[in-house]
Amino acid sequence: MRVLAAALCLVLLACGLSPASAAPQPARLVDGLGIYPRLIRLEHSGPANGRILASVTSSDASGKFSPILESTDEGATFHLLGIVRDAEGWKGQCCATLFELPRRVGALPEGTLLWAASMGQDGGPNRRVAIRVHASYDHGATWTFLSEVTRSPNHDGKWEPEFSVDANGELICHVADETEAPVYSQVVARQASADGIHWGPKQETLRMPPDPVRPGMPIVRQLPDGRYLMSYEICNLKPTVCGSYTRISADGAGWGDPLDVGTRVMTKDGHYFQHAHTITLMPDGRLLTVGQIYVDAHGRPAPGNGGTLLANDHNGTGPWYPLPAPVVVPNPANDPCPNFSSAILAVDGGKNVLEIAADFGPDHVCHASFGKGPAQ
Repeated sequence: MRVLAAALCLVLLACGLSPASAAPQPARLVDGLGIYPRLIRLEHSGPANGRILASVTSSDASGKFSPILESTDEGATFHLLGIVRDAEGWKGQCCATLFELPRRVGALPEGTLLWAASMGQDGGPNRRVAIRVHASYDHGATWTFLSEVTRSPNHDGKWEPEFSVDANGELICHVADETEAPVYSQVVARQASADGIHWGPKQETLRMPPDPVRPGMPIVRQLPDGRYLMSYEICNLKPTVCGSYTRISADGAGWGDPLDVGTRVMTKDGHYFQHAHTITLMPDGRLLTVGQIYVDAHGRPAPGNGGTLLANDHNGTGPWYPLPAPVVVPNPANDPCPNFSSAILAVDGGKNVLEIAADFGPDHVCHASFGKGPAQ
């Protein structure tokens, strides 16, 4: 055990990371760069059930990678559990996701953890951005490359992967795909796999003219009644500026008309989030969402901007209502750091919500901080 502990300390130092202590919250998740956070709770992993895992994109001299952190005290503290480092990380890494298989998919057992990211964004004028998947069979401690879902046929990117498993047991990877420009600036697309290794053809979930309209950042959650809810943003579509929307699928395989914009996420006063939302499902069936900039109906920063969540009691229909966010990011702007794609998760049986949000520190590095607060 002493050898293992010493080895872990060496890994921490090599990556510029240190385990979080029981410091007053919000507390920094890792010492170095920490962007695009994700949170999951293990629910299909036997004795590991209940543990919370977090990931961010970080960097060191070898390039971008994702530290995987674990909490066994409902988000009060985190410690480093493992590291995902893709062979193409030196070319740049964006928008990584975490997912636990709720059932067996091919030879992948229930509880297998999947990590995927857009790799190669810094690959230069001839780049080909790929969605690459790694798997963990020991609850996040070690990771191995599993498959490549897709690779751009041109310089344009494929971003923001998100996994779900549909009612037929197929693994679905959802992405924001720019490669159909200039006909479509960006579409939300999906590909299915029966084994997590071989991926079927691209299907379009959201595809909207004219060219500047950009649906993206898909997030999928299964509702208590078995249906599937997707939340996403649509940029350059009036009257919102990168506003949030939702739609529902009966089986998680079919998502309806790609031209259907879906249902807007907004309060009764017309307040909404601009940019980079995420969403989570609470134990009581409520939906909670967070976005980068909280604005009024005219698109101006609203009171509570940078410190607000929105909640909905009716599967995304009807008005949403504000709640205080556990982590406050002062004056967030349209930038891939402050409050960008923050992560939220129910803790303490749904009494509280845990959040990881990023912001620039005094060292001008984007750091991720975590904290929790009341969910009511």
